[in-house]
Order: sequence, then structure tokens, then C-alpha cells
Amino acid sequence: MIKCKICQSLTREFYDKQFDDHYYYCEICEFISKDDAKIVTVEREKEKYDEHNNTYENEGYVNMFRDFLDRAVMPFVSSGKEGLDFGSGPGPVLSQVLSREYGYDMTIYDLFYAPDTDYQNRKYDLLTCTEVVEHLKDPLSYFEHFKLLVKSGGLIGIMTLFHPKNDAVFCDWHYRRDVTHISFFTPKTMQKIAYLLDMELTYCDEKRCCSFKVK
Repeated sequence: MIKCKICQSLTREFYDKQFDDHYYYCEICEFISKDDAKIVTVEREKEKYDEHNNTYENEGYVNMFRDFLDRAVMPFVSSGKEGLDFGSGPGPVLSQVLSREYGYDMTIYDLFYAPDTDYQNRKYDLLTCTEVVEHLKDPLSYFEHFKLLVKSGGLIGIMTLFHPKNDAVFCDWHYRRDVTHISFFTPKTMQKIAYLLDMELTYCDEKRCCSFKVK
């Protein structure tokens, strides 16, 4: 039996025959992980990310971030303006939005495109992580890392698409088609993460956005 990577409960296996993929579903926290044997290489992962071509001039893309910030982040932030965008991607659009439109002093980090680890030497009022956690093999350890990077009273804003909680629907879901997507969450998963790490889940919708207050 495979243990859940979030809460360590025993999981239930199900099979996606279209792509010959096995997944492990946790009945306790609703986290789904893809079989580790099907995780792609780092080289293939970067090739996939290199296909992204989003810029600040893409109004629809920018509006997605504005909506995320206006609903899940700005109503809950502290007074400070030091921010970190973790997993900023090939085009750090979210950090540009936060800097230009919300007055944040932004630092960016990305494994492939902004790999300087000096970001670890500071603490931040706000940490954003958008369209990243679904790529992480051991996501709970990253949430622990995020918490350590944020000041007491600071905020962690997360964006990822929540899975549909149905095996058949999941196996027809577009989001699982991306070979780099290996971890899938629901609001209940985020509630469990908040509990395990002693954070407050300040906001969570039913689709993709949530935020945590660091105590």
C-alpha cells in the first residue's frame, strides 16, 4: 500500500488506461499523487516549461493573476511589501503585476529560470506560488519550506487547479494530460496542510485559489 504524501494515510490506487498511468487517492485528505515511476526527467520537464510564452502584455493572463490576488491575497496581507514569487517560470509575470500594480518589492525564484538560492536568506510578507505545486513530487516539504520563508502574520498564496474528486472524471480531465503534473489537491487537502503545519487557511475557493496565514 502507498501512503499519502500529505497525511500519511493509506491510499487507494486507480488506473488511467488512456495514458497507462497509476494514481493514488487519499480518502482522508483527497490528495492524489501520480505513480513515481511515471515522473518525467528534469530535462523533459524543462522542455515542457519552455513551451510557455506568457508576458505582461497578455491581458487575459495578467487578469487571471489580478483575480487571484484580489480574491485570495490582498484582503489578507499584512502591511509589509516584501514578496517572493516561488516558481516564477520563464516569464515572471506575477512578480511584475505585484511590483507594478501593488507596490511590492519582489524577489523571484525558479529552479530553471531564476535559480539563485539567495532568496532563502530573507523572510517575506508575501509568498506566491502559482501553477507550481502540481509539479512537486513531495509537496508537503515545499509547504514547510514556504512557511519558513514567511514572516509571522505573513501570507502564502497558492494557485493550482483542484481535482474533481471522481476517478472517471479525473481520467478525462485535461489537467492530468500535462506529463509534468503529478500532484493534485482539493480544498480539503489544503485544510489538512494548514492543520499539519499550524497555519490558518484564510481563503479557499472551489476551483484553484487559496491562501494561508503564517502564525
